[in-house]
Amino acid sequence: MNATTPLSDLIAAGRRLQFVVSPADTLIPADIREKYEVIEVRHAAAILVHDLHEEWSDVRDVLANFVLRKTDIVAPGGGKTRISDHFDKELGRRGWKERKFGIEYVVDGETRQSDTHKVDCFKGRVGLEVEWNSKDQTFVRDLNNFRLLFDLAVISVGVIVTRCDELQQLFDSLGYDEKGNRIGAKYGASTTHMSKLRPRLATGGGGGCPILVFGIRKALYDPSR
Repeated sequence: MNATTPLSDLIAAGRRLQFVVSPADTLIPADIREKYEVIEVRHAAAILVHDLHEEWSDVRDVLANFVLRKTDIVAPGGGKTRISDHFDKELGRRGWKERKFGIEYVVDGETRQSDTHKVDCFKGRVGLEVEWNSKDQTFVRDLNNFRLLFDLAVISVGVIVTRCDELQQLFDSLGYDEKGNRIGAKYGASTTHMSKLRPRLATGGGGGCPILVFGIRKALYDPSR
């Protein structure tokens, strides 16, 4: 699989897409594509790079400077992971903030409220979520949020940063933590990684929202840190 994978290549033979995809090879810099597997839906790269240049510059710089440290991989679980926290802090320094959106709608003159929709990193018209090792159903929440916020003209692009499947081999090779637990075991098949996200994108999980995904690859790993 190439570093930049058109979504059409992810669909089994005989299945049909309900939306159009465009390649990001000419828009995403080579150094990013070497470190991340990139998937785009509905021309997300073109919209982000050309129309939302400040937000793209922030995302590009944070991605380019990220290092996958061994100490972060083997760190105990519970709460927000170090990887997610790193992205939140780096984007926060650039003006990105967590946003909660309360939505009201009127039915036959009666005002009703929907659930609150939260985006961990938000700036301008871009929502970004980092899913390192959450339950894979978190992707459903993210895509639903992107779909709804796009339909309401709140965001123009949704971005997801997650981990590539190839990292599992790395996790398994790290052996055991200080408590005697296998490192690879805590990164289970039902947690967030590219294989769990691709089918949801392929079946239109994000609705009409343009979505750009960056999968963290082994090329970012630094065993000395």
